[in-house]
Amino acid sequence: MNHLLPIEKRNAVLSRMAELLEQERANLKTINQRDIKKYSGDDLAMEKRLLVDDAKIDGMILSMQQLASQEDPIGVERFNFDHENGMKIINKTAAFGTIMIIYESRPDVTVEAGGIAFKSGNKILLKGGKESLLSNLKIVELWHQALQENNVATEWVEYLNYNREETQAFLEKPTQKVDLIVPRGGEKLIAFVKKHATCPVIISGRGNNFVYVNKEADLKKALDIIINGKTSNISVCNALDKVLIDTNINNWEAFAKKVITELQQRNVTVLGDENISRVTNIPQIESDLIWHEEFLDYKIVIGTTNSDQEAIDKINKYCGGHSASIITKNDAIAQEFMENVDTAAVYQNASTRFTDGGQFGLGGELAISTDKLHQRGPIGLQHLVTNKWYIYGNGQIR
Repeated sequence: MNHLLPIEKRNAVLSRMAELLEQERANLKTINQRDIKKYSGDDLAMEKRLLVDDAKIDGMILSMQQLASQEDPIGVERFNFDHENGMKIINKTAAFGTIMIIYESRPDVTVEAGGIAFKSGNKILLKGGKESLLSNLKIVELWHQALQENNVATEWVEYLNYNREETQAFLEKPTQKVDLIVPRGGEKLIAFVKKHATCPVIISGRGNNFVYVNKEADLKKALDIIINGKTSNISVCNALDKVLIDTNINNWEAFAKKVITELQQRNVTVLGDENISRVTNIPQIESDLIWHEEFLDYKIVIGTTNSDQEAIDKINKYCGGHSASIITKNDAIAQEFMENVDTAAVYQNASTRFTDGGQFGLGGELAISTDKLHQRGPIGLQHLVTNKWYIYGNGQIR
């Protein structure tokens, strides 16, 4: 068992990691280019996630600096009770122990998720994708240097260079104790981990996010939010996939046409339900099953609805449990929508692209959970803990 490291040690390692990332900036980009050259390049979203450029390195460094400056999430008192027999009973946050993170093509996760797990007192097992192997191994080498320079054992951050069969074998019969697994990636990866894991798993879920344009919407804001949600970054789980337009909007057809034109100018493939297709001549969806799909591509589906309740029901039926936004000037309607839509994050008059640990003030995230246990939405430092009861007595027996 790894003894809990003092917070000063944990912070020193994180600060040193930030410095090493800066020092090795050019080297990291060169090594990453080797990964990119090897990648077959048939998945645009995957390739975007694989790239390590200056902006990504800046993000990694900032994440380490922010983590180093945050309060210790371990040992925080959550409950306190004085028993009538004189015992003091306190519940405090505690580290999980060992956390395994399984992810695809994102070298920045090797930094950020590793940092969040380490800061919260956990040993980390990193299982990255083969497409980012060289980048990941270089980053883990930097982790080990930061640990060694602070006289901390390198096994706190371990990289598992396993293929699919080896990963399955490890999940079914771990060669060391694993307390929690967090898979970050597509539905296939998540299903694979859920099927084989023998310890708790936090699902970092799919997106398939919705924007509902209510009859009292500011249509200029609605348009901007839709364009931003769909086109600012297609490769992320908080991107927008579905739009519902209220047919009670005065001249809703003109608004629908404007949205479609703006999207098409940005090379987005637009499909519509029967109503939208009839009015705007864009291709009609072939089946309702597409409402379930997360695209991670320049593709969107636009549909109509004639009531708030219909919009809520449709979102709850099809969305991935991640994010949904209502565009309306009516705060009462917005509140009703936000309370009844069953997603981890609900918005009024803002883009779903903000569902992110950094944007929510958590200083980065391990994943975005669409599960309801143990934590929902972005999993930050303060959520990557379990709890423990401390009871202080002086001889009490029951």
